[in-house]
Amino acid sequence: MTSPQRKQNKSLGQVMLIVTFALGLGLLTYFFQGVLGRQDNPNQALASQINSDGSVSVILERNRQGHYVLDGQINGVTAKFLLDTGATDVVVPAALAETIGLIPGARSMAGTANGNIVVYNTRIDTLEVGDIHLRDVSASINPAMSGDTVLLGMSALRRIEFTQSGNRLTLRLPL
Repeated sequence: MTSPQRKQNKSLGQVMLIVTFALGLGLLTYFFQGVLGRQDNPNQALASQINSDGSVSVILERNRQGHYVLDGQINGVTAKFLLDTGATDVVVPAALAETIGLIPGARSMAGTANGNIVVYNTRIDTLEVGDIHLRDVSASINPAMSGDTVLLGMSALRRIEFTQSGNRLTLRLPL
């Protein structure tokens, strides 16, 4: 083998090594993002069950921080929910509310852990958690709320029975 061929083969080998390393790093990143995402939200793919009385139940797993985070839908748009029994309404960040097409209504004040804030009343046509479907749910649009997580508050939860056992919470929509 001549010297120019060796240099070409060596360069090709180095390129292949770099490409292999980059692909491996990309796959590891993808894998660990999925692992971290499931630790934050272990309820990304909810399984519903129909009970013997015809009611619908959804079982949630608690995340590493001890919260119940889950995926659902508001008016057909996928949203991430944080179950919050301390929230009077379902609370939607303003940026997400705009994306969903929620219409801000009357301005009101809401008391939060960080003090009083201005929110805007609105209605959610459909809210879905697995096969639990709620219609005409009272909600608040919070312009001070960052991120894309919706607080699943009592305006929705009061229509659902829920029981906790260990690290699981069962939501049941009675007939």
